[in-house]
Amino acid sequence: MAQNIVIIDTGCANISSVKFALERLGVAVTVSDDPATIKASDKAFLPGVGSAQNAMASIAQKGLIETIQQLTQPTLGVCLGMQLMTQLSHESGLHNAEHVDCLGLIPGTVEKMSVGKLRLPHMGWNTVNPSNNELFKGISHGTYFYFVHGYAVPVYEHTLASCEYGMAFSAAIHKDNFYGVQFHPERSGDAGAQLLENFVSL
Repeated sequence: MAQNIVIIDTGCANISSVKFALERLGVAVTVSDDPATIKASDKAFLPGVGSAQNAMASIAQKGLIETIQQLTQPTLGVCLGMQLMTQLSHESGLHNAEHVDCLGLIPGTVEKMSVGKLRLPHMGWNTVNPSNNELFKGISHGTYFYFVHGYAVPVYEHTLASCEYGMAFSAAIHKDNFYGVQFHPERSGDAGAQLLENFVSL
């Protein structure tokens, strides 16, 4: 039976690339910011690009914070979408605020990466080391994924996969029905397609 898969239109993401990546797998996708449509989905994607402050403002303006917090189906946050799943982000950028309150779906804090003399943002291909879980089924240690970010969640008890760039950080996190990946699966070739397929099959 065909699944009802929704990409949540947060107003702050390049949704088309995630949509095309799923359609290449033969998956029909709806893009929506309608709470009823989002709640009725079998699986939901939470994409995001830009700053946490702007993204949370956009989600709040669309009245979607509670809708997302109440989801019980598997939901995958991508890049900034993953960071928005945590409790707070130090990527405020505006009004000298110390942090931004995020969606609070998964415990954790997003911090500015401390990478010594390496360049930020962390941009390009890097290896990911997953723990043994369904999201990374068929994806081996040291598989390359594509990253673009300057903030990250440290490795902790909700880490599903880790990556190294001047420091260890969470490449993927998970709690209950909420999953997040820091990399861009839609730009990560065969490995990204495998991960998207794994998520759709959960």
